[in-house]
Amino acid sequence: MMKVELIDKMGTDLTVVNAARVSYSKTKDVFDGKDEKLIKFLAEHEHWSPFAHASMQFRIKAPIFVARQLVKHQVGLVWNEVSRRYVDFPPEIYKPEAWRGRPVNSKQGSDGTVELGQTIDHNLETTMESCLILYNTMIQKGVAPEQARMVLPQSMMTEWYWSGTVYAFARVCNLRCKPDTQKETQDVANVIDKLAGEAFPHCWKYLRK
Repeated sequence: MMKVELIDKMGTDLTVVNAARVSYSKTKDVFDGKDEKLIKFLAEHEHWSPFAHASMQFRIKAPIFVARQLVKHQVGLVWNEVSRRYVDFPPEIYKPEAWRGRPVNSKQGSDGTVELGQTIDHNLETTMESCLILYNTMIQKGVAPEQARMVLPQSMMTEWYWSGTVYAFARVCNLRCKPDTQKETQDVANVIDKLAGEAFPHCWKYLRK
């Protein structure tokens, strides 16, 4: 099961406002309507640096194939992930609720659902189980975890800490919350979107397109 948690955050909407106003040697203690207008102006005119003074830290659990899509976002973000070089506890395998069909007029994405049938379902189940059995056997035989991990599938669950600026996570969500994004990746981004909107309601309102 995938999971997204907001572990920590630094700053508020007021932090962003004060970062912008310091150019005029001004700061405020209380957020008001004028500050929301300033945030709107900054976002619309892509003055991104004030938004880089507020940040969030997430702990995320998702399958490898989702993590490898999201880690492509680098600017303003830092990523630390569980390493199978160092740990050898039994892996967890992600199982989708349904198999989606390949779209007719696109090279990516999905369309509708596909029923695999009892035989393929069984083969899939036994293949995943065989990967886990093989991995655990190799570990028990004394094979180094950094090598044994190569037999594990992309559906294996992984976990990571993902920290970055409000602006950087808005860029992630502006891309990954779109309906043409892979559903599993979109599911993670949608939770980030919700939590970020609660943590920085005014900034998020205008950064999210």
